[in-house]
Amino acid sequence: MGKTTVAVVFGGRSPEYEVSLKSAYSIINAIDRDRYEVILLGITRQGEWHLYTGDAGAIPTDEWSRDSACLRRAALSPSTGEGLLIFDGEAFSSVHLDAVFPVLHGRYGEDGTLQGLCELAGIPVVGSGAASSALCMDKDRAHKLVSLAGVKVPESICFEHSPGEGELLDRAKKLRLPLFVKPVKAGSSYGIAKADHYSQLPELVAAALEYDDAVIIEEGVDGFETGCAVVGNEELITGRIDEIEISGDLFDYEEKYTLKTAKIHLPARIDVATERRLQETAMVVYRALGCRGYARIDIFLTKDGEIVFNEANTIPGFTAHSRFPSMMKAVGIDFPQLVNMLIELGSKNK
Repeated sequence: MGKTTVAVVFGGRSPEYEVSLKSAYSIINAIDRDRYEVILLGITRQGEWHLYTGDAGAIPTDEWSRDSACLRRAALSPSTGEGLLIFDGEAFSSVHLDAVFPVLHGRYGEDGTLQGLCELAGIPVVGSGAASSALCMDKDRAHKLVSLAGVKVPESICFEHSPGEGELLDRAKKLRLPLFVKPVKAGSSYGIAKADHYSQLPELVAAALEYDDAVIIEEGVDGFETGCAVVGNEELITGRIDEIEISGDLFDYEEKYTLKTAKIHLPARIDVATERRLQETAMVVYRALGCRGYARIDIFLTKDGEIVFNEANTIPGFTAHSRFPSMMKAVGIDFPQLVNMLIELGSKNK
């Protein structure tokens, strides 16, 4: 039998563009070339799609789009069976794809947009489909659905418009301080801020709305955040639980990717029974949100041992040292094994 052809899609219009490049580079290097034919499909910050045939080492440094190996425009055809269209002037050719591996963090990639295009084209996707990806990206709707599955979520309010100050404060004062203001659909902690006083909310809501057209305001949870890697379609595997120790108020973008003052404890500093409860909760969330392939489920653990859902990441950071692969490595699944396992699972998502 021939090799399975997989298109790795990276870059994109999200503020998380640079993170995508680093994740994609790690994934590309881990793919088993004896089993898979790899096509590199890059999307610039401006949203231009290109076939990239150059050295993968130019991807994490963002030199790929200036490379002479990136002159050919490309696009996924929405017509079933056409696959990838590659343009040479006015002429074009098509390449059959067995699967697409999106490595696009945040909007226009993790939010169901690319997944929907692949489903329209009949191309299997590595990871969750359009509906699940969109749900997981929407913090407000994800919380409501997970709550119906019996998992506790933070008390919150949501505005799908820019509220007047009176409306904002009237509703917010029903919540207990401190409060966290978040764009409803954004990743890597962009636009997230803590409010210790209600008077801070108008400015923080305006800042969050720069990243999305909706904002959620949540009560703070008196505890710490943990994460659980989940892999699988019908049968699920969980990684070890990790724990985030922060010195300030937020595990923000800089801390997530530099760990200047924050620490990640893997395994988390909890007992075996608590770890199992967190893993079981993560699987409940994963199924409730319709996830497939893989996801990282982030959960708060309060000082009283109560579990509170935070968010689900359908395309988490994916360098060899990122949290998701590290959790799976802790249960004996190394990085190359994990990447190839996900492609195999994704090729079944028809």
